Amino acid sequence: MAFHRSFRARPMPSPQGSSCSERITEEPLPSKVAQSTVTCFYQANVAGFWRNISVLWIKNLMNHSLHVTVDSVGGDLQYTCKVDVKPWHFWSKKGYKTFEVDGNQVELYWDLRSAKFAGSPEPGSDYYVALVSDEEIVLLLGDYKKKAHKRTKARPALVEAILLVKKENVLAKKSFSTKARFDEKRRDSDIVVDSSTSGPNDPEMWISIDGIVLIHVKNLQWKFRGNQTVMVNKQPLQVFWDVHDWLFSGSGSGPGLFIFKPGPPETEPENEKEGSAVEGCESDDGSVGYYSTMNIATVEFCLVLYAYKIE
Repeated sequence: MAFHRSFRARPMPSPQGSSCSERITEEPLPSKVAQSTVTCFYQANVAGFWRNISVLWIKNLMNHSLHVTVDSVGGDLQYTCKVDVKPWHFWSKKGYKTFEVDGNQVELYWDLRSAKFAGSPEPGSDYYVALVSDEEIVLLLGDYKKKAHKRTKARPALVEAILLVKKENVLAKKSFSTKARFDEKRRDSDIVVDSSTSGPNDPEMWISIDGIVLIHVKNLQWKFRGNQTVMVNKQPLQVFWDVHDWLFSGSGSGPGLFIFKPGPPETEPENEKEGSAVEGCESDDGSVGYYSTMNIATVEFCLVLYAYKIE
């Protein structure tokens, strides 16, 4: 399970005339505290160039927020816009902000007034978040697409944004759930990881997708790391897991790591082939990311799940 190249925040100057760009002095991804997060990494055409975009939803006891970050062309600078998902005033759940990316004005529109959440910091329905550049919606999130187009008065993107990696931190006692779309022609799949790591019996783990248990690991203390290819809607899906910290960390607070990657196992490292588009989605230090060598069409999605056990 060797992945390479991490997507990490870099210091970012606040451009002149920006109403919401912030200087990032440390990594915006959350530390290992009691908070749920969902981070999606995209590539989209912003201000004439394909750029990396991250969308981070954070929820903890103190706040609930959205952070949209756009990279400069070379990736040396990052421009971030923050939105409070649960502000004091209801009307603030619908808003509009502008910021600059390499000297180009970009607009962020959102409507979260009716957004429905189901245990995740990311809304599941009844909302939109739209990123607009050059009068084009270059990134559109949510199911209120018609409302977003009406409000922004911007045309659809000629080439839609591409989702590369979804990273999620989930906190639970023994059952961890998330959603991911492994096939664009189908709906999101429900993913549940159940575990039994305490008690008189040997520790076990179950991984189910859409209500069907596809992986059952017995004697988890001996098989705490592994991988298996399963079939979902007649398509292969690689599943990797590492739950060492669940069983052997001193404090027991370390997460279990799960990676879901569509497609059959590679017979040779794809990142060694000429023309490979994306190298890696998980680094040794736990950060997630990618870099592009331009062949956008061959990009493949993967889901990275960190499962934190709580008492």
